Amino acid sequence: MAGLQDLGPQTFFRARDAAERGVDSRSLRRLVEEGAVERIARGLYRIANAEPTENYTHAAVCARVPHGIVCLLTALRIYDIGTQMPRQVWIAIPHKARAPRLPELPVRVVRFSGVSLRYGVEDTTFEGVPARITTPARTVVDCFRFRSIVGLDVALEALRDALYERKATSAQIWRAAQTCRAQSVVRPVLEALVA
Repeated sequence: MAGLQDLGPQTFFRARDAAERGVDSRSLRRLVEEGAVERIARGLYRIANAEPTENYTHAAVCARVPHGIVCLLTALRIYDIGTQMPRQVWIAIPHKARAPRLPELPVRVVRFSGVSLRYGVEDTTFEGVPARITTPARTVVDCFRFRSIVGLDVALEALRDALYERKATSAQIWRAAQTCRAQSVVRPVLEALVA
């Protein structure tokens, strides 16, 4: 597995990542046959002896869609806000980007554009895989923005829980609402909760 040791704690990688570390496609195929590496999906591999964590699926999706942003119900679950247990990994991609085809992985794609691609997005890792995720305040605001998809009850629960558990302040939520142009939806609910 020479070359792949450079991955460090990263358990998932793409064939392109292996090639950058000097492991050509023939060597990668041999590692799969020997059982040192598992092929998870088209173009996605995993170090076989790596111990899976609760973020196994998140890591797989982020490795396959490196420019995606983990958001909405998945971000709520990661931050432990609300009671949602999504069966899919929710990711955001740019409005005009081609949607990833990942039949082997449970993915739900939404579209962000403009400032929404940058504001309230943090870098993180899942099983060593670099990823981006919306902040708690931004996630709450996105639940209101996408309330027709996730449900108004989910957005209300997320707002109440984020404030109660101190995952985000009302000022942070309001700033995210202003930046993402969701003031008219968030203002009445936020005012009612903090009054």
